[in-house]
Amino acid sequence: MANGQQKAQQNLDAFQSWVATQQDDDFKQIAFRGKLNRIEVAKAVGCGKSALNQNPELRESLQQLEDNLRNKGVLPPLTVTAKKEADKPKQYDNTSNRKSLDSKRLSALEAENIELKTKVKELEGKLERFGELSETLSEMGFMPR
Repeated sequence: MANGQQKAQQNLDAFQSWVATQQDDDFKQIAFRGKLNRIEVAKAVGCGKSALNQNPELRESLQQLEDNLRNKGVLPPLTVTAKKEADKPKQYDNTSNRKSLDSKRLSALEAENIELKTKVKELEGKLERFGELSETLSEMGFMPR
């Protein structure tokens, strides 16, 4: 079993081999939001997505690859905001999970509400029809027991 440093070097070697076999069109196909899709890169290299972030040499190689692709025009150039934010860590949003759950619950409740409104209309129609029938029967002298 390889230790952490050996595994990191294996991942870096696998990444470099993968890059050598790719064409510009291949990179365009896995581009997402102005970067290479990390999940697709990890699958192609055969490592975990976390290795792309945690292995410093691999992270640097990926950054250099993206910069080279931007210089070639394969990837779009970074915006001014993206350049400023590149060195800053992303702010953690502790409400994102709650928002997701609320959104799912809201859509389920809206669907149930629509179903119930349809059922109420249907039942009101039946009630109106049977109310007229009951009124007619009482006028004729036939009162149901």
